[in-house]
Amino acid sequence: MNIVKVNAIGENCPIPVVKAKKAIDALTESAVVEISVDNEIAVQNVTKMVSQKNLESTYEKASENHFVIKVQCGEVVENKITEEVVCTVEKEEKMVVVLSSDKMGEGDEELGKVLIKGFVYAITQLDKYPKAVLLYNSGVKLSAEGSDSIADLKILEEHGVEILNCGTCLNFYNLQDKLQVGKVTNMYSIVEELAGATNIIRP
Repeated sequence: MNIVKVNAIGENCPIPVVKAKKAIDALTESAVVEISVDNEIAVQNVTKMVSQKNLESTYEKASENHFVIKVQCGEVVENKITEEVVCTVEKEEKMVVVLSSDKMGEGDEELGKVLIKGFVYAITQLDKYPKAVLLYNSGVKLSAEGSDSIADLKILEEHGVEILNCGTCLNFYNLQDKLQVGKVTNMYSIVEELAGATNIIRP
């Protein structure tokens, strides 16, 4: 079986995911795609994308800063469409909330923290919950240990709202081991969520 190697060492999110996706999508025959990355967050991001494609993957730690993800890609079958069928489907409403800071608005920092806490609580009181809450930059602090918004975010999660935290941001603020609610995600997935949203709410 052919082996396709992808070097994403030293690349920031979402480049490892994008490189891996392009390599997999470009296949015309069965192959093993080997993606090299330099951190565990990148491993999680790539394997999540692979899982979404219903493909199997394994990974190994080759050295301290070298992880190799192996993706088994079966035979690619070209779909031959004999007749074009067009269906008009009403687009499902998809609301996404973006929390890019642990404060709300400009001005006094303490006031900003009080406001963002109230904002997150207010989301739990909506008649219709958002599809997802995206947390990036200092917004990831809201779902980490010590935050006053953890309980409210957990309520949303229990009601099926995806709480998605930027992995690069968690690393930057040294919060990767202090995450209390939600999943770790990557910039590619964040962009996908925003691109598919019909309504984006930013405090």
